[in-house]
Amino acid sequence: MNRSFLPLATAAALVLGLAAAPAADKKLDPSKLPAAATQAGVTFDKDIKPIFEKSCVKCHGTEKPKSKFDATTLASVLKGGKNAPDVVPGKSGESPLVYSVAHVGDEDDFMPPPDNKAKIPPLTKDQIGLIRAWIDQGAK
Repeated sequence: MNRSFLPLATAAALVLGLAAAPAADKKLDPSKLPAAATQAGVTFDKDIKPIFEKSCVKCHGTEKPKSKFDATTLASVLKGGKNAPDVVPGKSGESPLVYSVAHVGDEDDFMPPPDNKAKIPPLTKDQIGLIRAWIDQGAK
């Protein structure tokens, strides 16, 4: 191999390696999240499913869910999508789903995406707080 090409090849390999680093390696900063709700006894069926049906299921339903994340049932949410796990029961500050819906971190991960075709607005701080409470209470 040509000696002048070696530094370029090394630099390219390094850049490609960094670009391919999994999302899990990114630092999540829970201090930037809305606080968890104080409501006790939060459940998926009673409290979270209605939020997901309004804001998530259009793209994350049972038929061809984007990123393979199906938001229609408790089991499918806990299973996660292609970057699973999305929910870490008992730890909302470590759950990528919370960062996505709170629009904190990587803009490519924001859900619903800004300027989405369906014109679905971002979740409110109260909705995000309820999702955090649900996860912190064990995601049941």
